[in-house]
Amino acid sequence: MNSRRTPPVIPNSTAARDVAYLLHPYTNLSAHRETGPMVISRGKGIHVYDEEGREYIEGLAGLWCAGLGFDQERLVEAATRQMRQLPFYHAFGGKVPDVLVDLAEALMAIAPKPLERALFVNSGSEANDLAVKIAWYVNNALGRPEKKKIIARRKAYHGVTVMSGSLTGLAYAQDGFDLPVGRVVHVDTPHHYHGAEPGESEEDYSTRLAAHLEATIQAEGPDTVAAFIAEPVMGAGGVIVPPRGYFEKVQAVLRRHDILFIADEVICGFARTGNWFGCDSFGIRPDIMTVAKQLSAGFLPIAATLVSGPVYEALVAGSDKHGMFGHGNTYGGHPVAAAVALETLKIYREMDIVGRVRRVGAALQEGLRRHAGHPLVGEVRGLGLIAGAELVADKAARTNFDKARGIGAGLVRRAQAHGLLTRAMPGDVIGFCPPMIIDEAGVAEMLHRFGLALDETWSALREAA
Repeated sequence: MNSRRTPPVIPNSTAARDVAYLLHPYTNLSAHRETGPMVISRGKGIHVYDEEGREYIEGLAGLWCAGLGFDQERLVEAATRQMRQLPFYHAFGGKVPDVLVDLAEALMAIAPKPLERALFVNSGSEANDLAVKIAWYVNNALGRPEKKKIIARRKAYHGVTVMSGSLTGLAYAQDGFDLPVGRVVHVDTPHHYHGAEPGESEEDYSTRLAAHLEATIQAEGPDTVAAFIAEPVMGAGGVIVPPRGYFEKVQAVLRRHDILFIADEVICGFARTGNWFGCDSFGIRPDIMTVAKQLSAGFLPIAATLVSGPVYEALVAGSDKHGMFGHGNTYGGHPVAAAVALETLKIYREMDIVGRVRRVGAALQEGLRRHAGHPLVGEVRGLGLIAGAELVADKAARTNFDKARGIGAGLVRRAQAHGLLTRAMPGDVIGFCPPMIIDEAGVAEMLHRFGLALDETWSALREAA
């Protein structure tokens, strides 16, 4: 049976060939066959350009990753130098490309304590998948074969492999895939705006969430729970900033039951929250941490799983037992990607990326909060250069629109018409995560374009009423 349909665009164009040959991730495949793609042909600074030359502010840094924008020549040169010197090698069997050692050293110099060592992979999904394997391996090495369950949170996003997709607490990443698999338990989203009782303070709400976590652990059996995984700020679930005291209380629960803390820094890492890592912003001391995306500013695929000293020693003990630590990827720690990541970290330091994000992030947070009084906006939230504006049907009741109405998606289309690319997340949350090279003027223009789309969406809703 021929599944191809006549392309909706000019025959033999890039768009037509896309429809004919490409399978798109995170796309309504049926609708895409009718509408075709938006073709992006080049980028410069905080902007990308479609094939007809139209300019757009990339308000989500691509996929939360293009921290240095789209034309950083030093990263191109770093890749070129490394390709000429050593285009490929691996770290299997005790061998290593020298640049990977340089990157590991540079990464551990800024990593939160007590992390000590890094194993490199290719994506955040792989890094989180590996974090779970490490948690299992560690407990086997310590003689605790039943301690294997992983606690994640609803609305969390941890990736799309079989295990990381199971950790993810969003239906769209699981529906139709027979996920989640076993050994995964989900607890409440720490979102005060929707989850708190009337009059409940953030601190009291955090206390209640921690008590619920402890009750869940007790119900599952503390001897069966290996790890808890969390993003410091939940990204794709709606840019959800934890309530005051949340991570302090959660970590106390985990310590009582000897449960590992896996910090997913795939989005928050490398200054996005105004500190080197989200762990620094919230006082988290992870046993395992995953990083990706802005590690190479999105220029090449690279990610890493970082472990603490005690975790590493347990891995050594397991390796002694089994003859080797039997995990690795052909392209994990690829020398060209490592060279780009190393140069990225150098650029971050030279530009004082933490100071820059704190300064420009204040403009983003203050500017977006000026829209909080708009009839469509229920809550504005964020930290540093990551933020979200949640659209609601009833501000007083904090009720969301019916999902089928696609209110957030409609606003995103209108923003695109005004030259802003962003994303609508579940609950009609409009996300902002621009390249970290953006300045205050760029933030103002981005929010101006968002405001135009917001007003147009409100007018369309009133006309349809």
